[in-house]
Amino acid sequence: MAISVVMPALEMAQETGKLLSWRKQEGETVAKGEPLLEIETDKVVLDIEAPADGILAGVRQRDGAVVPVGEIIAWIVAPGETPPADSGPAAASARATQEQARPQSQPAAAPARAPAGGPKISPKARRLAEEHGVDLSKVQGTGPNGTITGEDVLAAASAPQAAEAPALSAIARLMAERTAQAWTTVPHFFLTREIDAGALVQAREAAGLDVKPTHTDLLAAIVARVLRKHPKMNASWTGNTIRMNPDVNISIAIAVKDGVVGAVIPNADKADLATIATRRRDLAERAKAGRLHPPDIEGGTFTISNLGMYNVDAFQAIITPPQAAILAVGRIADRVVAVNGAPAIRPMMIITLSSDHRVVDGAQAAMFLNDLAAALQQASISDI
Repeated sequence: MAISVVMPALEMAQETGKLLSWRKQEGETVAKGEPLLEIETDKVVLDIEAPADGILAGVRQRDGAVVPVGEIIAWIVAPGETPPADSGPAAASARATQEQARPQSQPAAAPARAPAGGPKISPKARRLAEEHGVDLSKVQGTGPNGTITGEDVLAAASAPQAAEAPALSAIARLMAERTAQAWTTVPHFFLTREIDAGALVQAREAAGLDVKPTHTDLLAAIVARVLRKHPKMNASWTGNTIRMNPDVNISIAIAVKDGVVGAVIPNADKADLATIATRRRDLAERAKAGRLHPPDIEGGTFTISNLGMYNVDAFQAIITPPQAAILAVGRIADRVVAVNGAPAIRPMMIITLSSDHRVVDGAQAAMFLNDLAAALQQASISDI
């Protein structure tokens, strides 16, 4: 029995997906679960797996097509089986979309004619304009009474063209829209602490793991454990009420081409440091290669954004709805501070908590930040 391959819905508000490339060619054998095609949504680029064993047939959409969610784009059939005939509204829609996505042959460049009543154009100028594809309506004539000459056309043809601004990718466009929406609709407030990161540095150096943890890995582990004591900070705003999330899923902000994606470490409060470090490194590598899967970006309950590696001292991050908070982390840098009443040089770090005032109030956020600061300043591998 033929199994349909459809454009999947990977996000709540997704209406279309862009088919970037097929991993298999029509007529090739495919195995259930192996990568079949690559698509781009408003958030990420993803590999979609084959839904069944069989042969890829009846491919209706080609690379570059933008396809409505739920539309059939191909079939997987048994040997000797033919895909269902193109019929019905879905097939008609598929053919229409395919025609729109198919590159159209372009006519040879032709110059635009100067408007009636415009300047005179010499025969040579007309001939050169046709040869070079120059738009005569944009040429300034220098001949008698403003006549456009052959020299004017050649000068226009050789003039450097202004570069068009590159179009925003789907990821960059949606990121801009959602960031603006979050900033204008979520009532943010910010709390900042400067902490001694000496224990955090020592804990990282003392970790005898196959995958050396980063400071972000340690932060994810410690933040997740502190969140268990402050469930409101791990909650979500649903539009008219607060949802208490049973799991602590830490989302790590990862820079990718044209934007930032939040990759999730599920149940981070129950995971050991080795598991978190391995998971975070895998997510980062696949995010930069555009190979994240839907579960990798779903279900985050609290986000950590660390810009310390870019030598940023401190910043305020924008909350990712429906999450209630995000932690912005600056670099670890030596500073002169008072220790037991005397000046000393210590590795200091500034952390800033952005919170949704609909979910938590200032006192609740402050208590969470106090407990987090204490945990970071007493960080120990034995505690993680």
